[in-house]
Amino acid sequence: MDTDPRLKQSRAALTLAALGIVYGDIGTSPLYAVKETFAPGHGIPLEPATILGGISAILWALMLVVSLKYVVLIMRAHNKGEGGIMALLALATSACKAHPRQYTAILFAGLTGAALFYGDAVLTPAISVLSAVEGLEIGTTALKPYVLPIAVGVLIVLFSFQRYGTARVGTLFGPIVILWFIALGAAGIHGIAQAPAILRALNPAHGLAFVTEHGFASFVVIGAVLLAFTGAEALYADMGHFGKEAIRIAWFGLVFPALALNYLGQGALLILNPEAVTNPFYLLYPDWALYPMVALATAATVIASQATISGTYSLTRQAIQLGYLPRMSVLQTSAKEMGQIYMPAVNWILLVIVLAAVVGFGSSSSLASAYGVAVTGTMLVTTFLTFFVIRYVWGYNLALCLAATGFFILLDLAFFSSSLLKVANGGWFPLVLGAMMFVLMLTWWRGRHVLAERLRTSAIPVQEFLTSLFQYPPHRVPGTAVFMVANANAVPHALLHNLAHNKVLHERVVLLTVVIADTPWVPFNERVAVEALGNGCWRIRVRFGFKNRTDVPQALALCREHGLIFEMMETSFFLSRETLIPVTGSGMALWRERLFATMARNASSVVEYFNLPANRVIELGTQIEI
Repeated sequence: MDTDPRLKQSRAALTLAALGIVYGDIGTSPLYAVKETFAPGHGIPLEPATILGGISAILWALMLVVSLKYVVLIMRAHNKGEGGIMALLALATSACKAHPRQYTAILFAGLTGAALFYGDAVLTPAISVLSAVEGLEIGTTALKPYVLPIAVGVLIVLFSFQRYGTARVGTLFGPIVILWFIALGAAGIHGIAQAPAILRALNPAHGLAFVTEHGFASFVVIGAVLLAFTGAEALYADMGHFGKEAIRIAWFGLVFPALALNYLGQGALLILNPEAVTNPFYLLYPDWALYPMVALATAATVIASQATISGTYSLTRQAIQLGYLPRMSVLQTSAKEMGQIYMPAVNWILLVIVLAAVVGFGSSSSLASAYGVAVTGTMLVTTFLTFFVIRYVWGYNLALCLAATGFFILLDLAFFSSSLLKVANGGWFPLVLGAMMFVLMLTWWRGRHVLAERLRTSAIPVQEFLTSLFQYPPHRVPGTAVFMVANANAVPHALLHNLAHNKVLHERVVLLTVVIADTPWVPFNERVAVEALGNGCWRIRVRFGFKNRTDVPQALALCREHGLIFEMMETSFFLSRETLIPVTGSGMALWRERLFATMARNASSVVEYFNLPANRVIELGTQIEI
């Protein structure tokens, strides 16, 4: 039977888009991976045998980590089609709620992986753009003083453009990256033709010898080999946007062959000219192609950076909706694609830290020392969480689960432990960033639980309250009052304050609870649950997925099928604004309680987060000790 041509076209379009977004980071690794693998400081002599070994190690790292681990195994562990550390964390914690010890370990591991991702998000734009612009030094040393200012300028323009959304340039990403991979492959073929002996690097024995036969230096160099697969996490994180098939077709059809050819070509160049180790990527190209390649590499690294920045927005929104970070402003930049968002606070904080990294480290080689810790830490956590998905979601036996993930955990541990050797030389940077994000996420998660417990102990059950209230009913006024409350079984503080101060009750009263599910999407037909409480009172539960837009008015419009019609100009939204007062011995250390209170004060408006009509909102305050 012939395949539907529309399906073919859709798959082709998704594959093209995946090339631009998913593979920008890993596709720019040839700019620095070989140079750092053979850096003289490792103490491994640059001779044909070691060159074969280093290139072999890179090729087989791509095969094992990217092709086998991510493309074959990890991409099967999805949360209803969504990938990424937060989606995986939600899936794993949901499956292990009945196992408290495992739940805690999964939570801590997941937050660690997410925190390290932010370190990666800072370093990817910094090292990618800086390594591309450094190609100017190859043409003439006179341009060296301008490398850093140009890189800073490119980054400022990139981050400044974020508010317009990626849709305007998205169609250019795929073709540019295709041209980039073609250029990688063509240069690689030219290099291989000059020294065909490099093809012996396809034998994994050379790579194994390279990482085992040089004593401590072999362990050190593993931390450089890992630079070849930075960006592999993007394959998994962006699975929800493009689907497994498009990502797999792009990888095996173009990306992996082009990368393999280029790495082999760089190795061939080093066999012929070991002095080219100063920058084997750019020296692989003829003189006339240098500046065009600098321009193409800069475009490719901007695309790689764009993917990381967009991924940071997506991860942050997921963390907010899963309850690990406070509310922040989220702007939709596309009417068609829900994944295209802009978060101003995240954008500018990220830019400041990226510029600090570029200026502080000063070169791609210095940044390379800082890069591996965040990447391998996140990858290790991903493998760890995958074990629990295979075991408790898929229900496979323990031996099979250990076999499926054990090998990759050992591999990840080897890369991660090697990258830890770089802590003193820059690896501390992503660790400090990760530690800060971990503390913030864990404090917010714990603080919300402490606050919920305080509210629960003082809560008044809804049914008892309504029974008592309507024994002597208050004066009713026209319109609808929507009281938002986290606990669906408790009376909202805003309702109590409204009765106490205004002495009235609206003709229709709605107690509204919003729940964020641990799945990425909740369909419209499962979005609302309506319950009549009598006397014109209703209880509505609204469920959003952690990737759904939290649009409450849109959700309330779905209540029409249940006989409830909301006219926004006749509806008032009553919100409780809690003022948190840190108190010693109330569930967290005092400094964490103060941090939580500060985060709560600076969280973005509930009105904006739930897309409530600002002119129909009334906020009533209350003080709560935590």
